[in-house]
Amino acid sequence: MSTRLRFYTFAAPARFDALAGALLPWLWAATLLLAGSALYIGFFVAPTDATQGDAYRIIFIHVPAAWMSMLLYLVMAFWAAIGWAFKARMASMLARAIAPTGAMFTVLALWSGALWGKPTWGTWWVWDARLTSELILLFLYLGYLALVGAIDDLRRADQAGALLALVGVVNIPIIYFSVRWWNTLHQGATISMTAAPKMANTMLTAMLLMTLACWVYSFAVTFTRARAIIIERESHTAWVAARVAEAN
Repeated sequence: MSTRLRFYTFAAPARFDALAGALLPWLWAATLLLAGSALYIGFFVAPTDATQGDAYRIIFIHVPAAWMSMLLYLVMAFWAAIGWAFKARMASMLARAIAPTGAMFTVLALWSGALWGKPTWGTWWVWDARLTSELILLFLYLGYLALVGAIDDLRRADQAGALLALVGVVNIPIIYFSVRWWNTLHQGATISMTAAPKMANTMLTAMLLMTLACWVYSFAVTFTRARAIIIERESHTAWVAARVAEAN
């Protein structure tokens, strides 16, 4: 029973808002520290690639962004489903808060991939299986945001958004396994759980640090956005009125 109570402790918007407010300064500081370290190692310490030269360094932005674009979609769909199934307001608000960050990372993955593809493939874009499925992911994010924004009734909007998010989950394994299922231009996985990394240790360190920075940034920006959504949705409550009055 006590475990269940602990699990639901921060399901209340007021408690979540207090927790997020306490964590945000630490999350933003950690983001700056990790991202700065990753960029320094990746662009100034890591060696030049024997095949691609310095063009490969876009990997330190492209790969973490691509990973986060997929991960955040799964997390968004999870919280949207929890909100739908259990009528949990905070879960639905978290799903809405995650979506813009996931869309941003998807855009960053596509943009950095184009910058990498030009010197590597000789073109900015090809209708490759990995690239096309990643583009579909962007459309899913934008579709979710457009759908929940178009319905005035918040409960119906959350339910419709959850349905779309859950249907779109099928695209995530397609993105991940596309380089195995089809003959594509996109290179295979550089890091695998079952094999040694195909890069120097300094390259791996920079990539992992940037991935961690993206993780922490996602928490920070999602918490910031979630607090704004809470204020908007819970404006009728006494604690929100007190918080706004205190801030002013």
